[in-house]
Amino acid sequence: MRVLVACEFSGVVRDAFQRRGHDAWSCDLLPTESPGQHIQGDLFKAIPHWDFDLIIAHPPCTHLSSSGARHFAAKISDGRQDHGINFFLSIAGLSCPRMAIENPIGIMSTRWRKPDQIIQPWMFGHSESKATCLWLKNLPKLIPTQIMTPEWKKKRSEAAKKDTNRISMRNPVSVADSTNNLSWPAPYCPPKEF
Repeated sequence: MRVLVACEFSGVVRDAFQRRGHDAWSCDLLPTESPGQHIQGDLFKAIPHWDFDLIIAHPPCTHLSSSGARHFAAKISDGRQDHGINFFLSIAGLSCPRMAIENPIGIMSTRWRKPDQIIQPWMFGHSESKATCLWLKNLPKLIPTQIMTPEWKKKRSEAAKKDTNRISMRNPVSVADSTNNLSWPAPYCPPKEF
């Protein structure tokens, strides 16, 4: 199966699919941190040249996530939030038989539709707590693989805050592995349009 992991520079999800024998590619404006099949550039310019069976997308959440709600007024007035919403919805509008879009809890639940599933890293063998929404097209919900007791976020030092966005964009390997276990890709799911 040919898989595109959109908006991923870490290679974590791409590599998990490759370990299972899939022709998996990542795509991001940034170079990949992990050597492998990576398209560095604009997602929407790359897509027309490929036929993918599955797209897993991680659109930027900076202007969409509830954790930044105190800044929404400024983001609405200067257009950043609308830009984020339009990018997210452009991904949702891509033509692909199976798709998953991932984002934290935020405005897309009201601006578009409720997610099909909300997962946490602690459901997949990592003790962190980070609620993550999944909007699914022709895919079943992920099945938790190893439930752990969640650790709640600790205050970060100023030095740690500098790289917060880059760190928070990474998926734990166990969650990435679960996306391509027997749950994804599914042999058949009843058609469901976004």
